[in-house]
Amino acid sequence: MSGESSEPQAGGRAGGAAPGSMAGAPARPVLYRAARIVSQQPGGGPEPEALVALGGLIAATGTVRELRERFPGVPEADFGDAALVPGFNDAHIHLAVAAEDLLHLDLSADAVAGTGNLLAQVRAEAERAAPGEWIRGSRYDDTKTGPLTRWDLDRAAPGHPVLVVQVAGHWGVANSQALRALRIDEDTPPPDGGDFGRGADGRLDGRLIERALMNVVHPATARGGPSPLRPSAPQDRLRGLVRAQRQWHAAGLTSVCDALIAPQDIALLQRARARGELTLRVGMLLSVDHYAAAQALGVGSGFGDDVLRLVGVKAFVDGAIGGRTCLLSEPYADSGGHGLQTTSTEELTAQVREVHGDGNRIGVHANGDAAIRLVLDAFEAAQRETPRPWLRHRIEHCSVVDADIVRRMRRLGAVAVPFAGYVGYHGGALRRWYGAERTERMFAHRTFLDAGVAVAGSSDYPCGPYQPLLGIQSMVTREGLDDGAPVGVSQRVSAREALSVFTLGSAEAEGTADRKGRLVPGQSADFTVLGEDLLAADPHRIASIPVLATYVGGECVHEA
Repeated sequence: MSGESSEPQAGGRAGGAAPGSMAGAPARPVLYRAARIVSQQPGGGPEPEALVALGGLIAATGTVRELRERFPGVPEADFGDAALVPGFNDAHIHLAVAAEDLLHLDLSADAVAGTGNLLAQVRAEAERAAPGEWIRGSRYDDTKTGPLTRWDLDRAAPGHPVLVVQVAGHWGVANSQALRALRIDEDTPPPDGGDFGRGADGRLDGRLIERALMNVVHPATARGGPSPLRPSAPQDRLRGLVRAQRQWHAAGLTSVCDALIAPQDIALLQRARARGELTLRVGMLLSVDHYAAAQALGVGSGFGDDVLRLVGVKAFVDGAIGGRTCLLSEPYADSGGHGLQTTSTEELTAQVREVHGDGNRIGVHANGDAAIRLVLDAFEAAQRETPRPWLRHRIEHCSVVDADIVRRMRRLGAVAVPFAGYVGYHGGALRRWYGAERTERMFAHRTFLDAGVAVAGSSDYPCGPYQPLLGIQSMVTREGLDDGAPVGVSQRVSAREALSVFTLGSAEAEGTADRKGRLVPGQSADFTVLGEDLLAADPHRIASIPVLATYVGGECVHEA
């Protein structure tokens, strides 16, 4: 296995795109100008007035006069008072999961007002469904919406198996019929790395925790026998994929890394591309459970092109921040306990050794400080055994850190991929769960930047809000959007730094910093047009800045 060493109307949609650029990229130059262009050029210096895109790449930047002279008769697109920034790049998001979720119930706090309304949605869906059909919902937030049990779901949909996944994606609630379909009863032992929730009376309350849920809903990482919960038909998942891309382009996203991919998900993305319906640049982290198949094909990190690319391999070691299941060295502030280790230390060490030994990148999901230390132990052991100083592994989420963890990451060249929008989304609940002192060490963008640790922008959608501007506001203010609660304010960064995290940092995390993240000649013509300059905006209004247009490879994929 080898390691990695729409344009304006005047331009038309002719072919002739450069190798690796998006299909349909303009075949002749187009000049784009705006009141402000944030190019993030190396070394700083005066910003350009305009840029010229050609064949999916940025051909030149400079003053309007200079570019008109270099490209006589070039068609122009003038965005007036708007600001152009490099296209937002989410380094850890779940496109394949979203494609499925968007075909089912949205039970997020934005969509339902309280448990009663949630159950009404389930009841209405059950009335529309065929007898015995599974009812599925996602993004349920127990903190904002209220508690939910199997018996609530039994009453709402007595003739159907029902599964509602909590917003963090690491536990969910199944009703009694679903438990029977899953062959889970009071005497069933939980799977390794997972658990079944129980009420005060000791009976199963319907919660499927960690591996107990993943084995049911995530084919990419499921273990054991086949799940009775089958994915939707390919044509329906393609519809969900197109819908997800449309939403994300409207938020300014041009690139993403899907952080949990299985072979059937790759097939979905390839089908979308063949049909001309893959409009995002997509990097992929292949589930470690499917790594052997990739090895057999000789496919490794960097395989693919600038549209669809294998970034590396994904593994897990603990639970979630919002699900309160991550592995901590000190107990949770409100409930006690230290969380769950979902993969044994021995298995994790073997996974890292194998992927690293092949010269490939691995990204390990680790939220709690105890989990992160296990990952660093595995990284260090692999480097001692097979030195590959150029190979930079990732720690996905990397939520709770301390000075020793940061020093070890810096020494290894490990990349941090923390949540950008979790403070904004969860607000003061984070202090209740983790305590005020620990939240000063969570989602530590300031600490990583000051220490010289590469840090990428991530939403982890559907576990957090997908809008990059919301994530940027959260990083800048460190305040809850709903309650205004300050959370870990020592980790605040500037708007310019946050923009860099969501562009250059994300490109570095996927090994593509040489081709995207800046608006400079030779890089991809991926940019987002904002109605206001986010570097000069009121930090508390960043999330509400309108996205006027989004361009991928010089092609307009969203226009407000």
